Amino acid sequence: MAHLYGRSYTRAELLRHVGDVSQVARVKPYRLAEGHEDGVLAVDVTTGSGLDFTVLASRGMDISSAHHNGRSLAWRSATTDRHPAFFEPGGRGWLRSFYGGLVLTCGLTSMGADSVDEGEALGLHGRVSHLPATNVHWDGQWDGDDYILSVSGRLREAVVFGENIQLTRRIWTRMGESRLFIDDVVENMGYRRTPHMILYHINVGFPAVDDHARLIAPSATATPRDADAEEGKERWGQMQPPTPDYREKAYFHDMRPDAHGRVTAAVVNPDCDGGAGFGVYVTYIQHELPWFCEWKMMDQGTYVVGMEPANALVLGRARERQEGRLQSLAPGEKRAYHLEIGVVTGREQIADLEAKARI
Repeated sequence: MAHLYGRSYTRAELLRHVGDVSQVARVKPYRLAEGHEDGVLAVDVTTGSGLDFTVLASRGMDISSAHHNGRSLAWRSATTDRHPAFFEPGGRGWLRSFYGGLVLTCGLTSMGADSVDEGEALGLHGRVSHLPATNVHWDGQWDGDDYILSVSGRLREAVVFGENIQLTRRIWTRMGESRLFIDDVVENMGYRRTPHMILYHINVGFPAVDDHARLIAPSATATPRDADAEEGKERWGQMQPPTPDYREKAYFHDMRPDAHGRVTAAVVNPDCDGGAGFGVYVTYIQHELPWFCEWKMMDQGTYVVGMEPANALVLGRARERQEGRLQSLAPGEKRAYHLEIGVVTGREQIADLEAKARI
């Protein structure tokens, strides 16, 4: 049933109240216009609960803007939702079109720091977030008394004499809910074993990120990536006001899964809404994504906390190969990933997350 405006509705009850279901919840495709965004195919999803988000079919089927009752869930950079034609793949050129957003996928054959692996020069975080999707489909349909809103598509990372990797993605939610689901399948469509790296760059921003905000996570250990992160490592979970000339910090977390093998982490601001509290959480399956990186960036403007489940660390493919973490896909092999991302509202939900993180 749809839970809306303080009560539950069956399909028949709700439809008696509206001229069309789009009055309450809808999936709406359109193209962006002007500047670097011109031509980008986007799809807005509105659930009726206060949650709305935008899927960029032209940019890796990732989620750019996202809001709940007018409050942004995601940090947004100044690059805008740049068309993939402007992608600069070498070195750190990826940053010129890193719009932030709620979810930006990194991979599929390389992610993390730029490196040279077996003679191949690899740019920061790979190509997948700049691939336009094919077989794009959006829909809203009833499943009994549940109304399901979804966007799906396929992405292909391929090169002659090299990789041929396909990502099939479905992002979906239910009318009346304040959470969404990402179901991914990565398949090696080629005839040679191919490196496979994937990371979900979940970029939480103001107002969930603010002074006194914190990362809640069932973390057994948090290992600093480098000397910058070593400084103040005991405060890995504590945020601070926007700080001039802040140097980014990254921590590699060893997470304790729950009894079902799932890990839930959240960035919460207990002071938001006059002390009611607000935040964003992600739940993922640890055996699918065994690594978790926290990206803590407290600079002015670049004021963001990244929650990043992944199948490798972010040190670059050459380093991952050297240290034995690099995964690969045999010809025809598939790998599935499942994530849930949602809104945290109220002190009770924050306290529940903290209690579970201590288990």
